Amino acid sequence: MAESVLRSFAVDNNNLFIDSAAIADWNVGRSPEPRCIQVLAEHNMTSDHITRQISDNDFLEFDYIFGMDDYNIEDLKERAPQTSKAKILLLGEYDYNKPNVIPDPYFDRGIHGFRSAYEQIYRSCKNFYQDEILQNKV
Repeated sequence: MAESVLRSFAVDNNNLFIDSAAIADWNVGRSPEPRCIQVLAEHNMTSDHITRQISDNDFLEFDYIFGMDDYNIEDLKERAPQTSKAKILLLGEYDYNKPNVIPDPYFDRGIHGFRSAYEQIYRSCKNFYQDEILQNKV
């Protein structure tokens, strides 16, 4: 979801490469969850992403790597090679109105968790794009 949302802000910026990767391998090769696709569609967005696992090269190639919760950040920092150039951050740090953690909506039985996650992801991506990309010309 975050990949699609950030892409929507960066649609006119050809200098950015935005991608998404899983920390664990159990999602590798899968498409986004149907509830995620539904919420993206409600906001005129799509995703045809097929999950891949994060690699050491990602830490060398990307400027930023985001996690959604503290466990993600812990795992990412453990996986990062010593030569990593990526800033590893909670995406929710850019949501100035809410807690930093973006809860995993997968375990919410309905669509509400995905809608809530979308709202927090949207605010976070918008602020990140304005504060880091547009102002710093990354």
